[in-house]
Amino acid sequence: MTNTLTRRELIQKTLAGFGAVSLPLSLTACGDDSDDTSDSGVSVQFAHGVASGDPLQDRVIIWTRATPSDLQARLEIVWEVAADQEFTQMVATGKVQTSPAQDYTVKVDVTALLPQQRYFYRFRFGQSISPIGQMKTLAVQAAQVKFAVCSCSNYPAGYFYVYREMAKQDVDVVLHLGDYIYEYGKDGYATEDAEKLGRLLADDNNQEIIGLDDYRKRYALYRQDLDLQALHQRHPFIVIWDDHELANDTWRDGAENHTEATVQAQNEGKFSDRKLAALQAYFEWMPIRPVSEDDHLHIYRQFDFGSLVQLTMLDTRIIARDQQLDYANYMTTQGLNTVQFQQDLLAQDRTLLGYEQRDWLLQKLMSSGATWNVLGQQVLMSKMFIPAELLLSLAEISSGTVTAETLAKMNTQITELVQIKLRLQAGDPTLTDLEKARVNTVAPYNLDTWDGYFYEREVLYATLKSLNKKVVVLAGDTHNAWYSELLSKDQDMLGVELATSSVSSPGLEKYLSIPLEQLQQFEYAFQTLINDLAYCNLNQRGYLLVDFTEQNMQSNWVFVDSIKEQSYAVDESRGYQLIFNSQLQLLEDLPQSA
Repeated sequence: MTNTLTRRELIQKTLAGFGAVSLPLSLTACGDDSDDTSDSGVSVQFAHGVASGDPLQDRVIIWTRATPSDLQARLEIVWEVAADQEFTQMVATGKVQTSPAQDYTVKVDVTALLPQQRYFYRFRFGQSISPIGQMKTLAVQAAQVKFAVCSCSNYPAGYFYVYREMAKQDVDVVLHLGDYIYEYGKDGYATEDAEKLGRLLADDNNQEIIGLDDYRKRYALYRQDLDLQALHQRHPFIVIWDDHELANDTWRDGAENHTEATVQAQNEGKFSDRKLAALQAYFEWMPIRPVSEDDHLHIYRQFDFGSLVQLTMLDTRIIARDQQLDYANYMTTQGLNTVQFQQDLLAQDRTLLGYEQRDWLLQKLMSSGATWNVLGQQVLMSKMFIPAELLLSLAEISSGTVTAETLAKMNTQITELVQIKLRLQAGDPTLTDLEKARVNTVAPYNLDTWDGYFYEREVLYATLKSLNKKVVVLAGDTHNAWYSELLSKDQDMLGVELATSSVSSPGLEKYLSIPLEQLQQFEYAFQTLINDLAYCNLNQRGYLLVDFTEQNMQSNWVFVDSIKEQSYAVDESRGYQLIFNSQLQLLEDLPQSA
C-alpha cells in the first residue's frame, strides 16, 4: 500500500486534531452559582445526550455535545457533578471551551472522586441544561463486578432495542466492543429496510463516509437515537473500536472497501488521511480517555476492579494488524494451493496485535493477581475450524443466489457430516478412512479473526499455560452469539470465549438466506463439527451479561425477538446461561427460561 505513514508520523499528525479532553478554564471543588453565558445571543441544544466512560477509582470521563445556533461560535460550557440527582450535594464543577475544532463536543476527565460511588453529572449553557447522566467509579476492593457487553450497532438495519434493554440492567459498566457506527452509504450493507423503519441516513451524509466531517455527522446521527442516549445516560462505557468506525475489514494500512485508484472516479484518497479523520471523530464523540498524551493510537488499556477482575482492552484491528489472508488468493486451476496457504497462515512474523501491544499484554498477564483475567477485544479468538467441504459450500451460498437445490444439497451434506462426527466421537470402528477425512480435514472458517493469525494466538496460549492462568475472552464482530473453550494445539484448556451477538447488524441468517428451522439445524451442526465450540445463536440480536464474584462467573445471553417492529420483547425461549467456577470449570449450562 502506498502513502503509508510511519507510526511516529501518524502520531505527530494526530496531535493537533484530536482534542481528546477539553481544556478546563476553571475548576472548583463545590458548586459555583455563577451562570456565565455568552452575551452574543447564541443558544445551545444538548441534542445528543450525555455519556460517561473509562471509570477509574478516582475519576471518570464525562461527555456531551453542544449544538449552537451559531455554528462558528466558541462556547464556554459549565459542567457539574453531584452526589444526588437534584444537584444539592455538589461535588465538583468547572467550565470548558468548545468550538468547531472539536465539532462542539465536550469531554472532561473529572478527578478527585471517591471509589465505588455513583455520581450524577450534567452540562449547562445559559438556560439550556443537558440531560442528567449517572456514572460510577471503580472499587478498591470489589465483591462483585457486572458487565453488559455489546457490539455492532447499524442504524439503518433496525431499532436499537438491545440498547434499551441494557439500560434497564444494574451493571458496573457497559463494554462496547466495536462497530459503534457503520461507514456505508444509503444503498450499503443492511440498509434495505431503512426507509420503512424511518432510519434513513441524513441527506448530507448518505454516501460512504470518508472525510472528517462525514464521520462526525454519522456519529451525530447515531447519538440522536433515544435508546442509545438512554444507555449512555445510565451507565459508563468502556469502548474499543473495530473496523466500521473506519472502513470494512480495516487493517494497518488499508481496508477491504477503500480504494486508492489512479482513476479519479474510484479514488477515495489516501487511506492514512481517512484513518486520521475516522480516529479523530472517534476520540471527539466517544467517552474515552487517551492512554498517552502524545499517542492517540494507543487505545489498548487496563481497568482493575479491585483484585477481582483485571479487564484488558485490546486493539486487534487498526493499530498493527497485518492484512487479512483471503482463500481466493490461493486458488489455482488445481484447487487451493495448500502449501503456500499454510506457509503464510503459520508465518511467525504475522501479527494481529503488533509486537508492542503483544508484549504489553503478556506483561499484564504475568503481573496480574486478579481472580479473573478478562480480555475485551473485537474478533473471535477461539478456533473455528470446520470441515473443508462445508467451507466450500458456505462460500458458494454466500456469493450468489440461494436456490432450493443448493439448500437441499447443503442440508444433505451437513446431515452426513454430523452423523460421521457423532460416530467418530462414539468410537465407531466401521468408519472408513474417507469418512474420517471428511470431518478431520478442516480449515479456518473466518480468516479475519485470530484464526488468520495462528502463531500469535499460540504465543498467547503458551504464555497462559506457563503462567498456569486462564482467561475470559469477550468478543464481538460476528453478529452472532458464541461460547467456546480456548484450546491449545495440545488440547490444554486455557480459557473460555464469550461472544456477544449484535445490536442490530444481521447475522448468519442474512448471509445464508435459509429458513429458521434449517438455521437451527445449522447451529447444532456447528456445535458438533467445530471442536472448540459449545454454543451458538446465529440469527438473533442481543447482548451479553457477565457477572463475576470470587467464587463464580455467570454469563447470560439476552436476545430480543425483533428489531424491525414497532414493539418487541425479550425472547426468553432462547436466552442462555452459563456458570463457571474460578477455575473455569462449567457448573451449569442451561437456557435462561429453564
